Order: sequence, then C-alpha cells, then structure tokens
Amino acid sequence: MKKKITMEVVNPLAAGIDVGSRSHFVSIGQTKEDVREFGVYTKDHNAMIEWLKKAKITTVAMESTGSYWQTLFSALQLAEFEVILVNGRDVKNVKGKKTDMLDCIWIQKLHSLGLLRGSYLPDEHTRELHTYCLYRQKLIEQSSKYINRIQKNLRLMNIRLDVAINDITGKTGSAILNAILLGERNPKTLSELADVRVKKSKEEIAKSLDGEWKDDLLYVIKDCWQTYQYYQDRIRDLDICVENTLKKGLNIIKKVKLPDVGMKQLSKNDPKFDLRSLAYQILGIDLYQIGGVRNGTVLTVLSTLGSGINKFPTSKHFVSWLRLAPNNKISGGKILSSRTQKGKNQLSISLRRAANAIGNTKTHPLKKFFSRIAYKKGRGAAITATARKLAVIIYRMLLYKEDFNPGLHANEERERLKKIIAVRKKVAALNLTDAEKGAIFT
Repeated sequence: MKKKITMEVVNPLAAGIDVGSRSHFVSIGQTKEDVREFGVYTKDHNAMIEWLKKAKITTVAMESTGSYWQTLFSALQLAEFEVILVNGRDVKNVKGKKTDMLDCIWIQKLHSLGLLRGSYLPDEHTRELHTYCLYRQKLIEQSSKYINRIQKNLRLMNIRLDVAINDITGKTGSAILNAILLGERNPKTLSELADVRVKKSKEEIAKSLDGEWKDDLLYVIKDCWQTYQYYQDRIRDLDICVENTLKKGLNIIKKVKLPDVGMKQLSKNDPKFDLRSLAYQILGIDLYQIGGVRNGTVLTVLSTLGSGINKFPTSKHFVSWLRLAPNNKISGGKILSSRTQKGKNQLSISLRRAANAIGNTKTHPLKKFFSRIAYKKGRGAAITATARKLAVIIYRMLLYKEDFNPGLHANEERERLKKIIAVRKKVAALNLTDAEKGAIFT
C-alpha cells in the first residue's frame, strides 16, 4: 500500500517568477492557468504588481541570472511585497522538460513549502558604493592594458625604459615619455629628466633609451599614453563620488587620529582621500590593524558588506558565501572532493590578494600558517586557506568590534604543543632506557 507524504505549506500566498531577458513568467499556483507572462518594461512591471495584488500574494521568490532581476526586484519591494532572490542551483531540479512555465511553477511550489532561501543583498547605500567601486576597478584594469601596450611598443624599438625604472607611469617615466612624444630623441638629454630617487645611474638610463625610433610605433605610444591619462582623470573624478558616497553614511564626519600600523606609501591606484578614517567611522573598527589588508581590501569590504555583516549568523556562513570553504562531496563515507566552489565574489578576490601579500612578507602573524599550508599542499591552497582565515578575522572584528589580536590567530603555542607530542612519540618508538633518555635531554 502506497503512502503519501505531505509537507506543510509555509507560504500559502506565494508566487514564483522566472526572470528572463525579454519576458518574465509568473506563477501563483500549480496549474497552467495560474501562470502569466509579462514583458520587461515598466508598464509590464506595474501590470504584474496589480495582478499579484488581486491574487492577494504577499511573498515572491524570483530566480535569475545576470542583472535582469534588479529593476523588477526594486519595483516589487516598493509595492511592499516580501521578495527573495534565489540561487539557480537551488531550483534546477525541476521534473520533465525545462521550460519557462515549468520553472516558475516549480519555484512557486518550493517557495510555498518554505524550501527556498534568499541570497544576500546589500542595502541601497552599499549598492550605490558597489557600483562606483566596481566601475573604478574596471577603469584601472583598462588603463593597465594601455601601459602594457606602451611597454611593448617601446621594446619593439629597443627602448628598454622598463628595465631602467620600475614604473614607467611614475614621475621619471612620465617625464621621459612626455619628452619623447614632444620630439626629444637624445638619450643623454632624456636621462637628465630622471628623479634623484631612481636607483639606476643616468648613464644606464641613457643606454636604455638608445634605440631605433619608428613613427608608427611612436604614434601608437602617443595614443595609448593619452588614453591612459584620460582613464586616470576618470578615476580621480570617480574617487570624489566614492568619497561623497561614504560620507553619506555618516551623520557627523570627524577627523580620527589612528595609531600607525606601518602602512606603505599609497600606490598610484589607491584612493587619494583618507579612506582609513572614513572606514573606521563607518565600521567602528580599524581593519588596517591586519597586516596585508590595505585600501583595496577595505574599500571592497565597504562596497560589498557595508554594515550588513550581522546578516550572516556565523563566520561559517560568511566564509561559505565567499566560497572560501571546502565544498565537501561525500559518498559512502568518503570525501570524493573538497575543492572550493568557483565564483567572482569581489571580496573573495580581494582577500586572496591580501593572502598572497601575506605569503610574500616575513613578519606577519599568519606567515607561519601560510608557509605550513604551502609546504603541504602548495601555494594555491595556502592562499585560499589564508584568505578564509582573514575572512573569519574580519567577521569577528566587524561583528564584535574586536581589535586584531596577532597572538590569537598565530597559533604558535598550539604548534609548539604539536611538536612536543611528535617528539614524545618518536622517543617512545625507540624504546630508550632511562640512562639513554637522560643522556639525550641533559
């Protein structure tokens, strides 16, 4: 005799939406008569909202890829619906052939049974800051491409300025490039433009500037240099928008004097305003206490999380959202795979960069941890593991307003105890007499 298993309906007035690029399919029930297709224009959004209100819907689950969901999500929120955005992986196991109609019915069923969870979404202020910061990163990436092309064309003329100086966009490099584009070709005259801080001698700089000048390559260099400077102007203008947006989240802006943490001089791509002071006033804690965490990482924290760290119940939830936790696949009691999931979370990428910087230092509290993992599993695994540890540290600092405690995370005492236990096991395996033990440990 077959038994039916019933499930409790958690959200009886629920709707499911399959968001598309040209149309949206909306279901308020489990039959085809309960499904309607709407367009993507504002008029269509209003018609959808009116239809949902007539059906007395109170909560909506929507599944989408890309950015097609954002305007509809905002419209539904303004109409006072409870809206959640669900991950496509949570709703992909629909039975039968995959169609938009079946997808929205399946989403509605799962949501009515309370089987769907919403994705993390930042508040409006953080979303605005994220838009600026993401575009800022794209401008930096684009500008670097033009610098690479300039270096390539200089090499084709055997002008090895990249060997003589570290950064061709710095004070010395910019002066020499501008002089070349104005028509100067004498290597000795160009080398006199070098700043006194340049380590290489002027004679060696002059040697690097002795090449075969070609008009076509010089034209490309000139165009790329002008484009690079244009991008730099856009970044400077964008930094003003970022600073003003950060100040929006503060009722009173104060000048905060924070203790020195040994920060290096700002790089050319760092914001030129006092980000550390603003971040401290917004977050209530100084993340710069963590070595390796600098302007890029802190700006990503502000533009990704804002003050929404309390939306993650535990640090494990936070690390899982960043996709820095092992994704264990277990079958038959054995772990088949534990690779971390792939993703493009900007904060995760920034933490990995900070972890890589920690691996290149000598005195950071997490350096021993990084080296130990790198020795066992390779540098890639060490970067992921250290990034995960940084995420846990940042979570605790933001949630509990705790200062960074290097000794707490270095685990030096625990590693010392492990070594003592290992030595004891080796001594026990040798079956030494008391006299031999005394001779070894005296």
